[in-house]
Amino acid sequence: MTCAACTARVERGLNATPGVTGASVNLATERAHVTFDPALTSLRDLSARVRELGYEPLSARADLSVQGMTCAACTARVERALNRLPGVLDASVNLATERASVTYLPGAATPADLSAAVERAGYAVLTVPAPGATGAGDRAALEQAARDDHERRLERDLRVSAAFAVPLMLIAMVPMFWMPLHMALTGLTGERGLNVLMLLLATPVQFGPGRRFLRLGWAALRHRSPDMNTLVMIGTGAAYLYSLLVTLAPGLFPAGTAHVYFEASAVVITLILLGKVLEARARGRSSAAMTALLRLQPTTARVIRDGQDTDIPTADVQPGDLILVRPGERVPVDGEVQSGDSWVDESMLTGESVPVRKGAGAAVTGGTVNGAGALTFRATHVGADTALARITRLVEDAQASRPPIQGLADRVVAVFVPAVLVVAALTFLSWLILGGPQGLSHALVNTVAVLIIACPCAMGLATPTSVMVGTGRAAGLGILFRSGAALEALHRADVIALDKTGTLTLGRPELTDLILTGPQDRAAALTLIAAAERGSEHPVAQAIVNAARADGLTLPDAQDFRALPGEGIEATVNGRRVQVGSDRLMTRLGLDVTDLQARTDALADLGRTPLYAAVDGQPVAALAVADPIRPGSLEAVQFMQASGRQVVMITGDHARTAHAVARQLGVTDVRAEVHPAQKSAAVKELQADGRRVAFVGDGINDAPALAQADVGVAIGTGTDVAAETAGVILMSGDLRGVPNAVALSRATLNNIRGNLFWAFAYNVLLIPVAAGVLEPALGLRLNPVLAAAAMGLSSVFVLSNALRLRRFTPPLRGT
Repeated sequence: MTCAACTARVERGLNATPGVTGASVNLATERAHVTFDPALTSLRDLSARVRELGYEPLSARADLSVQGMTCAACTARVERALNRLPGVLDASVNLATERASVTYLPGAATPADLSAAVERAGYAVLTVPAPGATGAGDRAALEQAARDDHERRLERDLRVSAAFAVPLMLIAMVPMFWMPLHMALTGLTGERGLNVLMLLLATPVQFGPGRRFLRLGWAALRHRSPDMNTLVMIGTGAAYLYSLLVTLAPGLFPAGTAHVYFEASAVVITLILLGKVLEARARGRSSAAMTALLRLQPTTARVIRDGQDTDIPTADVQPGDLILVRPGERVPVDGEVQSGDSWVDESMLTGESVPVRKGAGAAVTGGTVNGAGALTFRATHVGADTALARITRLVEDAQASRPPIQGLADRVVAVFVPAVLVVAALTFLSWLILGGPQGLSHALVNTVAVLIIACPCAMGLATPTSVMVGTGRAAGLGILFRSGAALEALHRADVIALDKTGTLTLGRPELTDLILTGPQDRAAALTLIAAAERGSEHPVAQAIVNAARADGLTLPDAQDFRALPGEGIEATVNGRRVQVGSDRLMTRLGLDVTDLQARTDALADLGRTPLYAAVDGQPVAALAVADPIRPGSLEAVQFMQASGRQVVMITGDHARTAHAVARQLGVTDVRAEVHPAQKSAAVKELQADGRRVAFVGDGINDAPALAQADVGVAIGTGTDVAAETAGVILMSGDLRGVPNAVALSRATLNNIRGNLFWAFAYNVLLIPVAAGVLEPALGLRLNPVLAAAAMGLSSVFVLSNALRLRRFTPPLRGT
């Protein structure tokens, strides 16, 4: 807000919102005080209203590391707890990363309030530094330590549980393998004595390793949000209590029904713990890309102070510090080379394995690997401002975000566990009533099987693990997805709209042709022309000067330099008058360039900009300057067209130049001379008939089009504005990254679909089997032990399937 009119506008807008009884806006404090009826509106609605009015409500973001979540019902429960908190605008919880991302109003909620809400829901919050901030490596270390500790506790519980469950299972299964041994055992102890022995073996499992399910399951039930732990608690608890009653008071049960199921409860707990251990190990592999990113930055930097080399923590480096990097070392922070010459491996940044030469004036990036030479550079960006920190933050945001396809799983999970409890109750009652003499026994076994088989672990892991592995693999290829929505949207694009300058082309003109009118020396002519052009800041002039320097020419100083707007330049070099410019300048000077016209027209048809040079009133040369096509652009365009997508060029450049470049690339749909403000309209026109458009650009003038497109793709070598507007960023600037990103997007979405299909089909198919629908006709019954094994394997399958994305191979390789 900038004036009284702004405050009045916000006040009117808020007061017109249903449910608001009073709104007062203060320009000095930049605050709005609103009284409203929470039954009719919410802070989220009020915040959206302010945004509609053209202003940005101040909000903050907190990332909480949530410990103890085990399934999709857990994430839904934490989300509900956070979203119900006053001041929270949005909360998203990710089971795979074990993080909650919360956007909130700082005046209405605090990070402590958020942590308290999570803890009230029954989960623990690990306090860690914010992503991208100084200490982000500590964040990763803390989270990894928590995961390692959780895995160690699971393994310990598994060993304890297995130590009791294995002999228990053997005792229970002896009659199936060798009846004489069973008769010998019962002869020694009696049937009841054998049951007591099994009770003694089952109890340490039920209340030792199994206590985690009792504690978490009861907490979830108490909060009226039953989850996986609740199902395990009820299933194994029912089997244990039934068996306990049979052991202590067998006379309470009808003849033939007094069977014990201690082995079912103990082995089920053991198998679920085994599944959890395998799941924890697979999760560790799925987050490997994120861990690798965070470990790229060295922990120390060698800073030159008072002429001495001093090793200090990287976190203590300040902008302006002079830093020495020796051969083979990683660059600690971003900076500009002051002295030295070396080749630097930037594959962590761009995905390209070819090292890049660095000399004085070149930019270096933290996390890249220095080659054989030593470099001294001045720090420009440190801490959370480094490119590596920004990349890490983008990858974390993408992994924490939720693609639209997750909505289906969320809706199912919201009703799944309560529905399972209903199915379990109906299963028990049906078998109890219709099962005959063995009805009670069958009711118990089938009900326990239903509760165990239906644990929604796989549903909760299906989407986030694929997103985590997919975005991590993308980062390794120099492709950054800013969100799960962008990851999902890219492969759906029907039209790929491309900017020309800086996207299809390099964005920096180069001298391509120098045609002399006579037998004069090329070096002498280029020396005079470049010396005259050195006084101009125009990109074309810089291209000529760069070409002369590349040839090793020494340029003398020019005098009497004068820019001729729209025509060219003139200057005196070594006593000779040099004039360089367009055909209009030559015509005004009365110089005949007819002999060169045919050559320059042919160059213009190739998309090159022709110029003429005159020395002492005589034409001496024609020059052509062009913005070269990026390596890989032709290959990328051909691949996208071959995949059935329409490729369109949208550029502000002249139609003749645009069509010349388009001809070289095979692009037939060209929208040229489009002003920056009209680029978004051009994208909207392409979207008019329902087509989905991906726009690829690099400049500030591309930002509106990137925002208008269904998904924007920014060339990472371009401007920060373009990168901030886009949903996908190509760090290398190589256009082949676009089809690679599309292919990875498609592979990730197919992986998610496969995971969701498996998770849903597994439950749809096996819950009826567990309920015993096949038993009357086929005699098939799903033992609770097998149900537990199947439940654990479903989660491991989903995680293993997601990990396949780590082996994704891009269809196009850079050179």
